[in-house]
Amino acid sequence: MKLFTLLSAIFTVLSTSDAFTSIPRNHNSCSISDTLSFIRTPIAPTRTTPTTLFGKKEARAAGNARKNRTERVKKQKDDVIEVEGVVLESLPNAMFRVVIDGAPETQEPVLATISGKIRKNFVKILVGDKVTVELSVYDLTRGRITFRKR
Repeated sequence: MKLFTLLSAIFTVLSTSDAFTSIPRNHNSCSISDTLSFIRTPIAPTRTTPTTLFGKKEARAAGNARKNRTERVKKQKDDVIEVEGVVLESLPNAMFRVVIDGAPETQEPVLATISGKIRKNFVKILVGDKVTVELSVYDLTRGRITFRKR
């Protein structure tokens, strides 16, 4: 019975595909090993290629990688001066007076406003908070609060 199923499987492979080069002339004297010797076995490459993501999935994977970072990565701006400071006074319209760390006591505090991302994410800034301030190179008395230290 097993021999019959094996022969029928071989016959179907030989009759449905171009998997043989030539058929033996004498079918009666042909054995299974002779029939199998005429079957071409293509060598398939076993290498697996890494999957590449395109479009939305690529963007989503990049976003997830960015979320998993613990370090704050920020683009460098060449026309601003970034300094650390402490909020001294809270004023109306989201304005703050900030004393710059390491500045002499005779220097006046900087008038700083909240950046758009801090405003958008409802980050609360209180008196006494340590903040990062970007100062304009054109007016060193005004600035923008870009980060609140925890």
